[in-house]
Amino acid sequence: MTDLTVHLTQTDIVRGLRSDVLTGLAATPKTLPPKWFYDARGSELFEEITRLEEYYPTRAEREVLADRAGEIAELTGARTLVELGSGSSEKTRLLLDALRDAGTLREIVALDVSDAALDQSVAVLRDAYAQAAVHGVVGDFTQHLALLPGNAPRMVVFLGGTIGNLVPAERAKFLSALRDNLRAGEWLLLGTDLVKDRDTLVRAYDDARGVTAEFNRNVLHVLNRELGADFDVAAFEHVAVWDEREEWIEMRLRATRAMRVRIPAVNLDVDFADGEEMRTEVSAKFRPERVAAELADAGFALSDWWTDKLGRFGVSLARAD
Repeated sequence: MTDLTVHLTQTDIVRGLRSDVLTGLAATPKTLPPKWFYDARGSELFEEITRLEEYYPTRAEREVLADRAGEIAELTGARTLVELGSGSSEKTRLLLDALRDAGTLREIVALDVSDAALDQSVAVLRDAYAQAAVHGVVGDFTQHLALLPGNAPRMVVFLGGTIGNLVPAERAKFLSALRDNLRAGEWLLLGTDLVKDRDTLVRAYDDARGVTAEFNRNVLHVLNRELGADFDVAAFEHVAVWDEREEWIEMRLRATRAMRVRIPAVNLDVDFADGEEMRTEVSAKFRPERVAAELADAGFALSDWWTDKLGRFGVSLARAD
């Protein structure tokens, strides 16, 4: 059995894009949220990034899940797996297989902002896990947590280090909202990239082939297409910077000349100075004690903590108190 519930329509998405553009491009410094990278082309580019030699997080997280999926299934006894930002659900298949083999899997809930990606993902999951009801939810994990279906005990899975795209106040709000929508004893499985040397981190976000640069500039193609903007995409260069104090990577787009950009859909003219940088992503890196503290502040108790063999990426299992 499968179904698709839509809480986020194309109209909602465009409205959100307009709001973020008006707010972010009027700010100093200018910013755009990273969620606007992910149109069809952006999603393809990100999948390519995950296969790059420099981009270790996907491989490292997969290593942990491959080693620990059986243990996670045994510890949680989850009937329902809820994946936030499901995308292709590739790594989650390791967990689903373990829950199926343990005999507890009854429901799969996949949430994503892209209905097209979700349609495909849900179809694949339906075929692979015939014993489970599969629910696709088109929504935003910052807005629609209270609307997620599924019977207890649930395990919410938030992988890929995506939580690092939220600044600390946003993370606290998200984790608290998630806890408020879980019953005591339900589970969160969280993937967090770890603090490491500057060179490794910067290379992961500034690869030699320039795939990440194309991915970063893709947000300008999105604005041109969706809002009628006239960004000269080639006039912006990709920048990746490690912020030692905040312990996060910033991706930025740097104007290579002074220019004025017109964005008709929001009736906005935006001036860029030569060399001006616009932040398009924050990707926070974590230390184990920071993960435990942020989970505890939100009402979760850390149960287990694992890393890959090289200690590059952390996966934590926490129980709702």
